[in-house]
Amino acid sequence: MATESLSYKYNSASTIENKNGNENLLLSKFNEVEKGNSPCFFWGKLNNPYELSRCLITLSNVVQSSFNLSPFQMALLKDPIVTAGNNQIRFEGFSHCAGVYARVDILENGQDGEFIENGTTNVDFNTPLISELGKIKKNDDLVLSVGQKEVGFHKEGESFIERKVPLPSKWIKGLTTVQHYFSESEYGLKLNRIQAIQLFKTIPSGKVKTDYFLIKRGNKYLFSPLKSKTAICIGGIHRLKLLQPLIPLINSLDIYPHKDSQSVTFILGFKELNFVFSVSRDFWRGFSGEGAALESLIEDLPDSLVKAFDNYSFTNQEFNPTLMAFEENIDVSKIENLSIKLSAMGLLGYDLAKNGFFYRRLPFKLERILSLNPRLKGAEKLLQENKVEITLHNDNEIEAKVEGSGVLHYVILKGDIQKCTCIWYSKNQGERGVCKHILAVKKKVKYD
Repeated sequence: MATESLSYKYNSASTIENKNGNENLLLSKFNEVEKGNSPCFFWGKLNNPYELSRCLITLSNVVQSSFNLSPFQMALLKDPIVTAGNNQIRFEGFSHCAGVYARVDILENGQDGEFIENGTTNVDFNTPLISELGKIKKNDDLVLSVGQKEVGFHKEGESFIERKVPLPSKWIKGLTTVQHYFSESEYGLKLNRIQAIQLFKTIPSGKVKTDYFLIKRGNKYLFSPLKSKTAICIGGIHRLKLLQPLIPLINSLDIYPHKDSQSVTFILGFKELNFVFSVSRDFWRGFSGEGAALESLIEDLPDSLVKAFDNYSFTNQEFNPTLMAFEENIDVSKIENLSIKLSAMGLLGYDLAKNGFFYRRLPFKLERILSLNPRLKGAEKLLQENKVEITLHNDNEIEAKVEGSGVLHYVILKGDIQKCTCIWYSKNQGERGVCKHILAVKKKVKYD
């Protein structure tokens, strides 16, 4: 379906070439938005090629995995997003079901090269590329180039010149929720390599449908079906098996649970390299459908403000809320909603290790990205068709009637309580974001 994916072609395939004993990794780029004229964002040597190659293979395993989709849906390949800027390189992607998010961060000292231009693109992770990454050894020299090159992948007489792949819209929606959950996550604990190896040996076999909890028993950490007072809840724990090949290579493991247990994030620390891995609350619930940031997205922000941010952050490659509020004369109270809306556009990611946002320009036009959320579109349609009637409005309580398809829905907003008589609310009880009826009522009250 056209609304489910965005199809595009690479001009050439990603390549690994061997020149004078050095391995050169060339990642094919696609970009619908041209921010500059340079065909290359970064070119340089990677300081930890062995660990990086294993992280990229794990990232590829994540984006090719699924925990709730059919074999037909799993047959579609998905390719990671790459961002080069602010002296860092980031590879990120979701599982097919969008319930697992992974990101590889090459830190400033993890590379020795030149950032020719800041930018974001999508890369072709084909089977030959993954095979070649698996052959990288600890003493190999590896050069990374993020950009479009004339030479594709050529090896043993085979050439890979063009590849057509889809980018699911659920990835873009998932990025909104992931960044929002990251900003609401709190530092939990740090484990060394030995503790992490012991912990991952306690992952149960098979697919586990009940919650598991990370607990401490004596001097050891383990996963247990029994909850304790300080336990960290992990739904769909079998998804953590994707990390097992990396655990023996790490220096440290930091764990960040979401404040309401809607996700849990693991940061695997290597030398000058981080691997970020986050799982949604349950394996059948993808980040793309959670709607955690919907209420912040109802605020109308002027295009001029978005463009001002885009230009400012593209130049500086970071998001400093206080500085931007001062320089652009923005009310500080609007900054939080601005950051959430900009995350929804793909312009911001969140770095838990640094406790701050980083700039990311998805390679698609903003008007395409902004059209992807059905509940926001549904709320706007209800308002345009004048189907929202406010029946009570005072300082502490709002009541409204919202016309549906042959039925009248009743909405009540009282303090932190938000209720609606629709099927969505009855099924989810607000755990996956509010329904379109509550969104429409809130926006009507805000702007009437």
